[in-house]
Amino acid sequence: MMDWTDRHCRAFHRTLSARSLLYTEMVTANAVIHGDRERLIGFAAAEHPLALQLGGSDPDALAKAAAIAAAWGYDEINLNVGCPSDRVQGGNFGACLMRDPALVARCVAAMKREVGLPVTVKCRIGVDEQDPEVALDALADAVLAAGADTLTVHARKAWLQGLSPKENRDIPPLDYDRVYRLKRRLPQVPVIINGGIGSLEEAQAHLAHVDGVMLGRAAYQQPEILLAVDSRLFGARDPHEDAFSAVAAFEPYIAAHLSAGGRLHDITRHMLGLFTGRPGARAYRRRLATDGVKPEAGIELLRAAVDEVRRAEERRILVA
Repeated sequence: MMDWTDRHCRAFHRTLSARSLLYTEMVTANAVIHGDRERLIGFAAAEHPLALQLGGSDPDALAKAAAIAAAWGYDEINLNVGCPSDRVQGGNFGACLMRDPALVARCVAAMKREVGLPVTVKCRIGVDEQDPEVALDALADAVLAAGADTLTVHARKAWLQGLSPKENRDIPPLDYDRVYRLKRRLPQVPVIINGGIGSLEEAQAHLAHVDGVMLGRAAYQQPEILLAVDSRLFGARDPHEDAFSAVAAFEPYIAAHLSAGGRLHDITRHMLGLFTGRPGARAYRRRLATDGVKPEAGIELLRAAVDEVRRAEERRILVA
């Protein structure tokens, strides 16, 4: 979710669900060690529970980055062994590490020695010509022996040659049964499934076989589905009755960002998928995408965009 799940996106998603575990964008270990930490890994207290997703293949660097993240107050450290981008492959991390379970295990062990937080691994079922039956078991067994607390599995292979990162999210066929088999083989290990899950109904169906569900593009592109996560998946009260009240509750966060010199578009770019499928949604998106990028855009512009949906729904009710 590079360039997607930044702190503004996470703050918005937390407004929609109080119970979901949120993840950062993947940040390289060396960036955490040497970069601008407030910009790269800073977060608001309201974002908890929150996991930092790290990229890297140097056990010492990952251990240092994990220690920094623990000091910053993260709830979990997640090692990405699933991203197929060229940039990631060039740095020898992400999905290409599926070929070297022993190295991934050393990375996990190094982080576990440094922090008391859960250290988790997100992976694919295999890469390129690997047999998923062999590759996934080999990686799982190695990292669990090293102390990994949870496995999150994107139920697709990654093709490191011949497919773009975008194509790797769609073209390799999903194999949910492979993840189910992993869970059956490791009944005591928390296993979370990921990949192509587009609704809470689908998520609930997966929970009959695994311990958790990770939503990526569905949560970003149709964030309104998060409004029912707490009640349907956690048995808790939802924080807001509808998207209109959620946006209103999010306004103080936006106002604070604007007062600090930020721009409306920094935040509303993550809100374009709200109201998807509703009357007025296109006008809402158009307002935010065209006028929301202007330097002078403020809260009133967001309210006007939301009103496009409100008015369209009122007109539909009157016609009906």
